[in-house]
Amino acid sequence: MQQPLPNQVDVGIVLGASLRQDTPSPGLQERLDLAVDLYKQGRFKHVIVSGGLDHNGSKLTEAEGMRNYLVAKGVPEKQILLEPRATSTYENLLFSKQIMQENGLVSSIIVTHRYHSARSLDIAETIGLQQPVVSSIRSEVLFMPYHDTRETLAYTKWYGTKLLLKLGIPVSEAAFSHFGW
Repeated sequence: MQQPLPNQVDVGIVLGASLRQDTPSPGLQERLDLAVDLYKQGRFKHVIVSGGLDHNGSKLTEAEGMRNYLVAKGVPEKQILLEPRATSTYENLLFSKQIMQENGLVSSIIVTHRYHSARSLDIAETIGLQQPVVSSIRSEVLFMPYHDTRETLAYTKWYGTKLLLKLGIPVSEAAFSHFGW
């Protein structure tokens, strides 16, 4: 899913993936490289990097590792906002929305992989981001049969969760974080 991008929005939201020894994994680097390209094109002035602490031995949160990567690629640190708590796509977007509200940011481009874009957009619309747009990249490094299958399961879980939210049934954030979906 590739949407036409607006010329400029307030913020790019880069959804976390994983770190390897405090460095973004090759898949996460693909997302971050796309964010750098969009930033340098002037599509947004601020970047939210969203992701909590991996339980794989990393000492940095995904957000901190992502910030470090972006700074090394030339994005000024003062333009980067950290969201260091999220452990799922739902939390990535929900917590990023809170950061946007706190900083007077309204419009956004969500940066992720193509296989992950439809669910990310649906979550963004469901939580009330204003006219969210997704910019996505096809992975050259991920084992896609695994990720496509995992995404199908995650989307199915999201539809159930979305139904509960629409019915007004409280859904624990912990329910989202078991698999990082």
